[in-house]
Amino acid sequence: MDKDLNLSLPGNPRYQPKDLKPVMGYDYLARYFVWVELAVIDVFGKGGVIPPAVYALLTDEIRADVLSITTTEMDTREREVTGHDIRALVQLIQERMPEELRRWVHVPLTSYDVIDTARAVMFKVAHREVVRPKMKRILALFAELMTKHADDLQIGRTHGQHATPITFGFWLTTVGRRLFDDITAADDSVSKLVGKIAGPVGAKNALVWLEIALDPPKTFGMRFLDRSVGFELHVDMAPIATQIVPPEPLARYLNDLLLLSAALAQFADDCRQLMRSEIGEIGEEFQEAQVGSSTMAHKRNPVTFEGVIGAYTKNVSEYAKVLMTLTSEHQRDLTASSVMRDFPVIVVNLVTQIDALLRPGKKDKRPFLARIFFNKERARERALEARELALAEPLYLLLQTAGQYPGDAHDLVNHGIVPRLAGGAHSTMFEAVEEVASGNTGLSAAWKGMSDKARHLFGPAEDQTDVSREPYAGEAGQLARQTAAKISEYVSH
Repeated sequence: MDKDLNLSLPGNPRYQPKDLKPVMGYDYLARYFVWVELAVIDVFGKGGVIPPAVYALLTDEIRADVLSITTTEMDTREREVTGHDIRALVQLIQERMPEELRRWVHVPLTSYDVIDTARAVMFKVAHREVVRPKMKRILALFAELMTKHADDLQIGRTHGQHATPITFGFWLTTVGRRLFDDITAADDSVSKLVGKIAGPVGAKNALVWLEIALDPPKTFGMRFLDRSVGFELHVDMAPIATQIVPPEPLARYLNDLLLLSAALAQFADDCRQLMRSEIGEIGEEFQEAQVGSSTMAHKRNPVTFEGVIGAYTKNVSEYAKVLMTLTSEHQRDLTASSVMRDFPVIVVNLVTQIDALLRPGKKDKRPFLARIFFNKERARERALEARELALAEPLYLLLQTAGQYPGDAHDLVNHGIVPRLAGGAHSTMFEAVEEVASGNTGLSAAWKGMSDKARHLFGPAEDQTDVSREPYAGEAGQLARQTAAKISEYVSH
């Protein structure tokens, strides 16, 4: 990377993912415009529109020289001479071309044939080179953790309260599956990004006219120039456009990135909650010489997780800009052009999140995700503490169905049995049911009518340490392993 180049990324200078700089670094942005301009010349050359002897003048050395034009150079020429960015670029390209080739630069393009096509190419490159490979690393780590902790007991939580049991692996799966769905959706939507070579209003006016006026070889159809250029650049062309491409393809892709950003924030927020002093089921590594507070020396803050959450918050506001550009005045106005320059910030913020979770430690070089501490013993203790109350759901269901309780079993469990358990009168659901059943003939008959296997779930007090009394985590472990296998298959391709 040339040290003289300005490779700053859009957005806050504090957040500059180094892997994105070769793709979206400021001075490299002009390169995508040049690619489009050269692709048109290549199509003309291969199609015989440019005489072979003239096309042969476009040597590798000249291509490299043209591709070295920086965005800063383009900006300078725009400010000092043209007052127009693409016309400034055209002049810079022409100055590096042999005289015979100069007249073919930017023919028959309008500015947004170049800009919109280049933008599609840039996002495709960013996804292929940075976003997808990094997300594969994230997913591989998730799959590993999901499998490792598939059967480690944890209490589920809804509304901030203890619910029914799950496992650490299943909790990770609830996020891991979202990440998998979001990145595969982004893989699809990025493949559908489109450019255009259709002129100032999208009707291909100049293309049709030139096809008649230039009378090129009959094998070349000028009006189909867009398809040929798309083939050169590996990007599809919009079937219908105005001066700009339809906004939906890029909006869908950026929306998929926003959803991916949200899923990463979900994981970080879950971890931040589980790191609370009163919960302590998750631990974020505290590096040597790290400080948690400028005054409270005991603090161990979830700083990495909080940064991941904050990046999503920023992306929400950035995506609002995308929504504001879904309409334009008639064929096009310039009010949105400056806004669209900010769209890459969504990628920058997303990669900042990913990099935070992949960052190696100072001594332990494993990624941050691999260094998260799972306090399995504490989580299991919490799950077992909450277990008896969590059995209210299966008790109600079994009474209502297998036991054929004649009344409203939910009301009975809610108001008749749980208060005895929650109030401390009894230590197990079994004991609480036995007491209520002694004075309720309907419950007594339903309780005795259930199978021994069903009753064993609520087991007598002496069975408290029996591991077989923990089947009420459903398919948590199995679902974690199945999803991990599916994710691993994606990662391996």
